[in-house]
Amino acid sequence: MLPTGVQRVLVAGSPGAGKTTLARELARRLDLPHTEMDALFHGPGWVPRPEFEADVDALLASGRWVTEYQYPSVQPRLLAAAEAVVWLDHPWWLVAGRLARRTVVRAVDRRPLYNGNTERVRNWARPSHPLWVVHGRGFAAIRRSNAQAFGAAARTRGLVVVRLRGARAAERWLAAQGRT
Repeated sequence: MLPTGVQRVLVAGSPGAGKTTLARELARRLDLPHTEMDALFHGPGWVPRPEFEADVDALLASGRWVTEYQYPSVQPRLLAAAEAVVWLDHPWWLVAGRLARRTVVRAVDRRPLYNGNTERVRNWARPSHPLWVVHGRGFAAIRRSNAQAFGAAARTRGLVVVRLRGARAAERWLAAQGRT
């Protein structure tokens, strides 16, 4: 369980783990605002927004939030400000399957994502595309990095870390949080 009255929560995991979905629902249950990191980061044409870091600083200054733990340039600030981290440490096969499904569905339905961007097949070839992050060495690297960062923060400043392994564990945990 999260501590009573928690106000600043990060949701971590690899691409495709369900960070945004869980963060949005957790924010609703805890009556906290949710800000989607991808929407702050991506400008039109998938170009990083120059205001990204300033927007993250404004989010952190608000004092009440649930957001995703991503983008290395701001991760140290996010982690330093968080009271709790919910880590979706799912098995590779689950994340890879979810990510492949999500990517194909987004490309087919052409639903706008962040700032008018849409998933396009031609973007799948980019080394930074989440498909390559999960199918390359990125999945294991993210897991190792998270374990180190969260372990250190838990030891040094008492950060609450909830590590969820698998979809059922995440569903059960979320069901126990706050109101519905």
